[in-house]
Amino acid sequence: MNRSEQLGILEKQQEWDVIVIGGGATGLGAALEATTRGYRTLLLEQSDFAKSTSSKATKLLHGGVRYLAQGDVALVREASIERGLLLRNARHLSRNLSFIIPAYSWWEGIYYTIGLKLYDWMAGKLSLGRSVHISKRKTLEKLPGLKADKLSAGILYHDGQFDDARLAVNLMQTIFEKGGVALNYMKVVALQQSGVVAEDVETGQQYTLKAKGIINATGVFVDDILEMDNPDIKRSIVASQGVHLVLDRSFLPGENALMIPKTSDGRVLFAVPWHNKVVVGTTDNPVKEISLDPVAMEKEISFILTTAQQYLAHPPSRKDVKSVWAGLRPLAKPEKSEKTKEISRNHKIMVSPSGLVTILGGKWTTYRKMGEDVVDKLEQVKHWPHKTSVTRDLPIHGSAVKIDQEDPLYYYGADADAVKQLGHEVLSESLGIIDAQPRWAVRTEMAHTVEDVLARRTRALFLDAEEAVRIAPKVAAIMAAELGKDKSWEEQQVRSFRELAQTYQLSN
Repeated sequence: MNRSEQLGILEKQQEWDVIVIGGGATGLGAALEATTRGYRTLLLEQSDFAKSTSSKATKLLHGGVRYLAQGDVALVREASIERGLLLRNARHLSRNLSFIIPAYSWWEGIYYTIGLKLYDWMAGKLSLGRSVHISKRKTLEKLPGLKADKLSAGILYHDGQFDDARLAVNLMQTIFEKGGVALNYMKVVALQQSGVVAEDVETGQQYTLKAKGIINATGVFVDDILEMDNPDIKRSIVASQGVHLVLDRSFLPGENALMIPKTSDGRVLFAVPWHNKVVVGTTDNPVKEISLDPVAMEKEISFILTTAQQYLAHPPSRKDVKSVWAGLRPLAKPEKSEKTKEISRNHKIMVSPSGLVTILGGKWTTYRKMGEDVVDKLEQVKHWPHKTSVTRDLPIHGSAVKIDQEDPLYYYGADADAVKQLGHEVLSESLGIIDAQPRWAVRTEMAHTVEDVLARRTRALFLDAEEAVRIAPKVAAIMAAELGKDKSWEEQQVRSFRELAQTYQLSN
């Protein structure tokens, strides 16, 4: 599948049952749900799939230990179940990961052990393993990069880990395989009583698309769509910025993740092994400006580094940061003013007088349940007969084969052999990227720009921004050959990618 084929379908189809606006976790979940219930479904994304919030998560599938501490038992229960389903349905992208909470007193050890036993119990049959209290010696064995000072013991528990942007790409492919259409770089510019007007971002061509039902799943941009429907509507979300830093794996060698349960701002902080690097984050800062490419603030970078320095035996500094990225969380606006870290991560569904169905909030772990709930609501609003959801046991594209994670192409799952047939030239030794990947991305994953390939089809920009910049010209040349573009397109692509990559790099 490629984008021009999808555009061809768009031009032929007279009317859709469901148009989903937004190609992040929520929109992809909703579109897959609608498609597999037999509705003629079209998803429209203004940029690339998972370009915004949905590529910038902590890469965890989790019930949310912090939400349990806040007393949000229903969310933890739902997320724990969904975590188990995703580990089963996207085996190539997800895995069971052990986390360790360091305890610095006898009382802390007991407190966290009891809390995590409750966390295990809530997952029921889908639990990933029992949490256990471990000795100081065992804690340091399992977390070799942890400081030993004042350490009393550790508590080991299990959660899931995944690759967010790769899951988004595979969901898009699954939608296509089940008979739906998902298009990136297709911006909705107006709502009509009978559908939407969408504009191809590249060509400027506009399409008037008829639909029986419309779902607004645009994350931090939901208010833009709501205002098209009703210019006088009150804002419905608040945005919170989360930042992550990436360090070399030597700062936390081994296969286990570190969870710091209470930082100076009252959040939890994770240091997680991912693609042979360590991701450290996150922050929670309310922001007024909503952008596709938010930039980490100095205070957020300092906070993460300062906290990591307190716990890691080899304290990281700015020069050790391989990449830094910021994402915006769309949080359903509370009735009363609250701190963003205290606002529930539950999703919320709104129905406008026009019949537009909007879904807000939520998180990657519960994307499938959010899709199920919002399509249920659309059926109610439109008085359609209810169709049963089948996504609970639906394998995601690529999941049929789980490859050893030592293989740099493990995240392609069942597609890995086909990818390898497209070339073997190494573009990046350290990131394990070969020339076949940009070709595959253009031909089968709807990649349209160098950024699509280096940020989301491979995770180069998120893992090592400097290395991603170095290989950008080669990627541009391969893509130009695939897309039939000229030298000036290549140069423009490299320029704009370098500009973006600067915001992922720290000046020392």
